Amino acid sequence: MPTVIDSPEESPRARVLTTRSVPPGESLDYWHDAVLDTLVGMDITTEGRTYDATLRTDRLGELQITTVEADPGTVHRAPRFIARGDGQQVFVAVQSTGRARVEQDGRSTELRAGDIGFFETVRPFRTAFPERFRMKIFAVPRRLLDLPEADLRRLTGRAISPGGGLPALLAPFLERLADTSESYPAPTAQRLAGSVVDLVAATAADQLAQDPAELPGADGVLLLRVRTYIRWQLSDPGLTPAGIARAHGISVRYLHRLFQDEDTTVCRFIRELRLRECRRELAAQPPGSVDLGRVARRWGFSGPAGLGKAFRTAYGLSPTDWLDRVRAGGAPC
Repeated sequence: MPTVIDSPEESPRARVLTTRSVPPGESLDYWHDAVLDTLVGMDITTEGRTYDATLRTDRLGELQITTVEADPGTVHRAPRFIARGDGQQVFVAVQSTGRARVEQDGRSTELRAGDIGFFETVRPFRTAFPERFRMKIFAVPRRLLDLPEADLRRLTGRAISPGGGLPALLAPFLERLADTSESYPAPTAQRLAGSVVDLVAATAADQLAQDPAELPGADGVLLLRVRTYIRWQLSDPGLTPAGIARAHGISVRYLHRLFQDEDTTVCRFIRELRLRECRRELAAQPPGSVDLGRVARRWGFSGPAGLGKAFRTAYGLSPTDWLDRVRAGGAPC
């Protein structure tokens, strides 16, 4: 396990791992362990026997943010690492300085300063850094992005330039957030993490729509946009299929068909998202401080009664009984 360098300037959540904490001859082995412990398993090759590298990692809600600054080298996410099952996230990376030559899913590209790249950790990739670099990596749980596997394959191995549109919002937002993540209290951090997921999902949908050669179909792109819209409007108790359809210029019947093809319904999708956010917020609150009414209204329920009914329907437990089970160490529903 790599040595953690504590700093009085870092929050209790953040930690720093640096090769400068070990003898030069042990630096590359140390870095292998640090990357495996923090990100995923990868082969790392360099020109020399010593390696100067530092990573800083922190959490923002369910997201992990890692800033890597290192000498030139090559990393390879090989199949033997994937077989270990440590790739449960999608990496959304911003190239801060230097360059990165990326290969994944049969494509290759070069990330330059400011560019955004998607990396799938369940499939091999290779990245070469020809010069010293800094990269900021947001590890996003795959389930939060809610992107089909086929669409994720279309996003990897590409450089998304921040020249305009949504990437121009996303790139500086991620850059700044990586630098300031430790400064936010937990409730704010949770909301910011949700904003990251929403903006990443919207950017992904926008990129897919702009590339006719890789288009997953008009319905697929529209569904991504609808899902992102729902996430943005989740706290609105008046969020209805009719309002969603109107906002996208389609009929309610067409909207229902989009979700039917995904083996769900619009209302079920909304309810599941709301319950997920309520569970997350309830579990994060200290014992004795839970305000069911505030949590319910924050995520679009009419009040405690509406939240309680939804919980009992979905999990067979009231919100308080569910929370007691989680705090007692039981498996959450």
